[in-house]
Parts: sequence; C-alpha cells; structure tokens
Amino acid sequence: MPLCEPAAPSTPPTTPARDRKRTRIRTVSARALLAAAGLLLAAGCSGPAADHGGAATAASSPAGAPAEASTGSLHIAVISHGGPGDAFWNVVKNGALAAGRQLGVQVDYTSDPDPAGQARLIDNAVAQHVGGLVVSMANPDALQTAVKAAVAAGIPVVTINSGSAQSASFGAIGHVGQEESVAGQGAGARLKQQGRHKILCVIHEAGNIGLNQRCDGARKGFGGQVVNLQVDAANPTDVVSRIRGALQADTAVDGVLTLNAQIAADAVDAVKAVGSKAEVATFDLNPDVLNAIKAGTVSFAVDQQQYQQGYLPVVMLKLYHDNGNTLGGGAPVLTGPGFVDTSNVAQVAQYAARGTR
Repeated sequence: MPLCEPAAPSTPPTTPARDRKRTRIRTVSARALLAAAGLLLAAGCSGPAADHGGAATAASSPAGAPAEASTGSLHIAVISHGGPGDAFWNVVKNGALAAGRQLGVQVDYTSDPDPAGQARLIDNAVAQHVGGLVVSMANPDALQTAVKAAVAAGIPVVTINSGSAQSASFGAIGHVGQEESVAGQGAGARLKQQGRHKILCVIHEAGNIGLNQRCDGARKGFGGQVVNLQVDAANPTDVVSRIRGALQADTAVDGVLTLNAQIAADAVDAVKAVGSKAEVATFDLNPDVLNAIKAGTVSFAVDQQQYQQGYLPVVMLKLYHDNGNTLGGGAPVLTGPGFVDTSNVAQVAQYAARGTR
C-alpha cells in the first residue's frame, strides 16, 4: 500500500550546483525510505490535514469526530525548540502526528524554546521509557548530556532541523533537515542575481547555530557585503525598530534577509516605514510571507519543507524499531532548500492552507 503524503510542487527545489549531486543522493534515499514505509501501513490513508493535538490519533477516525489515541507498541517523543504558536513548528508537529497515525505509532509532541527546558523534556521522555526520540538541536551544547543519556538508555534518537554536525557524535541514528550553510548560499546567490549590493542578515535568536550558518552561507553565496543584525523575536516592536534603524544608518543596504517567516513581516514594515528600496527575502513560510510574495513585498522564501522534518523521523524510527534500518549513512537527509517565489507561490499556498507547508 503506498504511503500517503502531500503532493509535491511541480517546480522542483533549486539547489546550488556544487551540492546538487550530494542532495540528489539523499533525495533518492528519502524516496526509498518512503517506499519502504508504505509496507508498514496497516490502514487506508486519507489526505493530510492540519493537526492540533499533542498525540497522534488513529487514521480510521471519521472526519470531525474525536479520535482515539494510537495503540501502537512504539511510543515516540518529538521535542523541539519551537516557541508557543510558532507557525513553522506547527507544521513540523503536523508531519510527525500524521506519520504516527498512518503507521500506528504513538507520537507525543512537546517544545520549549529555552535550551535548559528542552533538555528537561528529553530527560522526562527518557524517564518514561519512550521507544524513540526526535530532537531539534538549535543549541547542541545545552542538549548534549540529555541526548547522550537517552542513547545510553537504549533509546534511538533522530535529530532534526539544527545540529546536524553534532548529531552522529551524540549517538543519533540519523538527522533530517536542511544544511543551513548550503541554503544560505542559495539565498545569497539569488539576491546577487537580483542586483543587490549590500545585505542585512537578521538573526532573531541568540545561540542558535543554524542562524549564524545561514548568514555565513549567504555571505559566501552573495560574494559582497553581508552585515549581521541581532534582534529579539519575542519583541516585534523592537525588531521593527532595529531593522529600521539599520536601514537609516546605512542607506547602501538594498537587501534584507530574514531567517524566520514572522520576522519577514517586521522587515517589510521597517522598509516601508523609512521609504527604503531594500528588497526583503526570507527563510521559511507562513501565510503572511505567502501573501507578501504574491504582493511583491517579499521577493522569495527559502523553504526547508519542514513537514518532512516531522514526518520522516517517525518513519525512520518505525523502520529502525521493526527492521533495524537506518538512513543517510551518517550524513543528513536533506529536506531543502527549495525556493518559493511568484512562479510557484499559488500552488504552495494550497498546501500551506492545510498545514503541510
């Protein structure tokens, strides 16, 4: 029986030439994983829909009716560093819960943006003797002890989103995500092609190594001046103020690259407030970014297709539990970068509306 997943956009992700071969290898591996996972399904599939609960529910439940929790023997805890109401992490959560329903696996999703709090969630999952862990590692140093303790307890771990460089050394069986430096290079190269001369790269979360890697990659791909600006994502008013101040202080800045979809809206407001002609581009998607691309106030978004960062690790842990399979050979399974612009935004918006992009 085939594994159900959202239809892919007709426009394939754009990948820098030097990494195209490597990305293709991992893409083939991911397709093989999905095909193998189809053999594990025991019930019919239904189209994906946005999920809002904390645990996976049975796939056979009628639409709109309360669903019973999955009774599968495998229990997986997904623990991210996402903040409350973060649209990006809601999509990751939807992917994990959908995979749990389809595979008959109990999946619990929790998150804490504070690294110490995230480490405690990992410790709690270990104490509950879960059968598998999925962990995002924006701050690997803060999570190292907790992740290694899970591995020592015999719990297989798949890391996602951030921390790919530390994943194998911490004992994880695989990593699913986007190579941030590669994605940054792609974003920088596109801004260069669009005729930009000086870029402001807005970092919204201190201590997140992936964000610095994005800016470093953008600097490499752009080949010109890229200036980092630190802001606090928890304070939107301050974000707008800082971007506005940076644009006023240096009128040579004609491009703003944000690393989060919510920050992109703040950047658009700041550009408008000072009458700057700077072009805004961003990482990641939300409805505001999609509308801004349609309106022309955001030129493009780097899409790491985070639904897969929730979905694929559950499949990987199910295959590891049932068949001893691993994927990637110690290298990350890449979910991006893809790019969303005026050429494909209408199609992607349809998927975003159901909570899968």
